[in-house]
Order: sequence, then C-alpha cells, then structure tokens
Amino acid sequence: MTYLHPLAFLLGLEGVALLRATAGDDGLDRDFVEARIAEVRRLLDEAAPTLGDGVQRDAIGTVEGYRSWSATYDRPGNPMVELEEPVVRGFLADLPPGRALDAACGTGRHAAWLAGRGHRVTGVDSSPEMLELARAKVPEADLRLGDLRTLPVPDGGFDLVVCGLAVNHVAELPVVLSEFARVLRPGGHLVLSDGHLLSLYLGGVAHAVGPDGRVGTLPAYRRTAADHLTAALAAGFRVRGCAEPGWPPSEHAGGPQARRWCPEAADVAYTGTPAVIVWHFTREV
Repeated sequence: MTYLHPLAFLLGLEGVALLRATAGDDGLDRDFVEARIAEVRRLLDEAAPTLGDGVQRDAIGTVEGYRSWSATYDRPGNPMVELEEPVVRGFLADLPPGRALDAACGTGRHAAWLAGRGHRVTGVDSSPEMLELARAKVPEADLRLGDLRTLPVPDGGFDLVVCGLAVNHVAELPVVLSEFARVLRPGGHLVLSDGHLLSLYLGGVAHAVGPDGRVGTLPAYRRTAADHLTAALAAGFRVRGCAEPGWPPSEHAGGPQARRWCPEAADVAYTGTPAVIVWHFTREV
C-alpha cells in the first residue's frame, strides 16, 4: 500500500535540490539555497490548500496492471523507454543474427528491432494483452505466454536474451538470472535493462488501473547495481558493459504541478540523475 500526497512530492523535489547544493554541485550557490527555502515556505502557505489531499493506492499485480496499460504503452512520450532503447540497441548492434529471446517482451518493441536485424526471435510475456499487440507488430516471431521465473523455452536454445524494464517487477532476481543462464548457450549474450533505483524515488514507480477500476501500484523492487551484479555473477555471467543514462534537461521534469510551483528545484532534482541501468553480460563458457 502506497500513500501519495502531491505536496509531499513537491517538497521532496525541493529536498533533493537542496541536498545537491549541500554536496557542492556546480552553480547551486547561496542564492539557490535561499530561493529553495523561500519556495518551501510558499509551497506550505500557498500551494498546500490548492493541491488537495493524498490518496492511498493498493498494490496491483503485473498481469492486471499491464492489461490496462497495454492500450497506451506504445504511445510516444514514454521518457524512460526513449532513454533505454538507444542504449540497449547500442549493446546489441554488433552482435551477429542468431536465436534471440525477448524475455518480458511486452508489445514487442525490442523483438521487432531484433527481427529487423535478422534474428530469429522468440518472445515471452505474462500479459496476454501485451502479447496480442506484439503478434501484430512482429508476426514472424514465436510468442509465448510465460513467466520470467519459469521461461517456457528449452535449455541452451538461444544466442541472445534481451529483457527490457521488467525485472524490477519480480521479487526473485537470482531465479530470473539463473533462468536467463539456463536458456542461453555458453558464450551467449544477455542485455538487461531496469529502472534505476534513484529514478524510482523521482516518481518512477508505475501505476495502472486494476480490474475494479481503481488505480494501483505495480511492484517495483529497489535494487542497486550490486544486486544485479551479484545475481548475474552467481548465475555464471561475465560483465561486458554497463550504462546508466541520466535524465536530460526537460521542460516537463517533475510533471505539471512541479512546473507550476518549483520548476528550478525539479530541474536540479532530475537532470543527470540516472534513469535506467543497462547491463551487457555473457554466459561463461
């Protein structure tokens, strides 16, 4: 269960901005700090009466959440996807065509790109609604309903596994990495992306409408780079590369209320903060 309060979120952005100033980030001088303190007072005095009360949101499972999210997932303007895709594809670009598994393939955004590069693509996802969209997008792919913890594919059947922005929904990260190792041939490649831990605290936890019509919070397990690395090494992977692309400057940072009440604090809180983490591993021979 999560309690979301609009004023708390804006005050949190001010706090992040002040912590950056306290750490000595360039350009965040005395005037910046005093402006933030004055802005906090304004938020409490002027913004609070207009922002309304907080809301309590219950947890919602990924199958239920992605059932409703599937209708809008591929629409332009998902900033995390826009940052993640070029990095993932940069790691994939030099790999020769082969047998590729898109694990948690969703609507098939990575599967379609892989198929276009000549890979023979299998996709697995736990959402029937997302798989239907993937079938329309990548008709040549072999798409299967399944779970990351028990992938419905044979041992050693793939040269490449891609998993985009999905493992933070799953509690059993070591189990998932072991499954990726099981389905890869020795020397095969894994490219894995995940929402960055720091980004989760800037509104990066996903919400979706459940079957009862109420908005719920999807699972979002907090993981450090060390958590990913420990699970991958234990599963028999070697690191080939890692990237943590940060949020670029944006006139939309923080959302509409942040742009109205504290745009400078939001800009400082977001800009440069890692949005996603992307790993390139190979399975040891």
